[in-house]
Amino acid sequence: MIEKRVAVITGGASGIGKETAIKFASKGDRVVVADFNEQLGDETVAQIIADGGEAIFVKTDVSKYEDVESLIQKTVDTYGRIDVMFNNAGIGRVTPVLDLDMKDYHRVINVNQHGVAHGIIAAGKKMRELGIKGVIINTASVFGFLASPGTFAYHASKGAVIMMTKSAALELSVHGIRVVAVAPGAVDTPIIQGYKDKGMIDDMKRKVMGNKLTQPEQVADTVYLLSLPEASAINGSVVMADEGFASFK
Repeated sequence: MIEKRVAVITGGASGIGKETAIKFASKGDRVVVADFNEQLGDETVAQIIADGGEAIFVKTDVSKYEDVESLIQKTVDTYGRIDVMFNNAGIGRVTPVLDLDMKDYHRVINVNQHGVAHGIIAAGKKMRELGIKGVIINTASVFGFLASPGTFAYHASKGAVIMMTKSAALELSVHGIRVVAVAPGAVDTPIIQGYKDKGMIDDMKRKVMGNKLTQPEQVADTVYLLSLPEASAINGSVVMADEGFASFK
């Protein structure tokens, strides 16, 4: 009997994270939903269980390494292993750079950049300890490559995710652990909807195939594909899931 995989998904209570949790569970994997929002996290788990899947919720602040370390240990205590770590939790804020409050800047960096670093390190250590040839997937962004106004901290954090992915892939390959990233474009998530009043969504739509926002389920499909053994040749790469946003710009 082949043991079921175990996937940990940060930011799993909503948006891309929620749809990815549902995707993995629908394929028979056991899922650990990690998020700071306990109510939405519990709702995601309840939906998975109602659909016949296996999942637990662990409240996690990814900006704190001890929280992420505890998340990984809880995962192993519950399911005995960890095969997939999806470092997806992220936040955004639209503010002109010279008006940016430093508390807001550091909050974005702490969640989007440090949260990914914490996930790579904590999950990587546990995979190495257990001898699991797992995969770590990080959420980058087209905004790790392309500049746009008002998102200075977000750009900085996602650019860092891209290089952390490459660096970690180089070092963890000796343990048989792959590290890859997915770079969404304009995805219909709570973060993007927060830009509506600033006129950014219509501009984003004009730059993509079909003049529409990408749906979270489409990104979830990409993440799932990257997690499979059939994707074993992909390592250290950032896979664009952006409806052509970067190419059509």
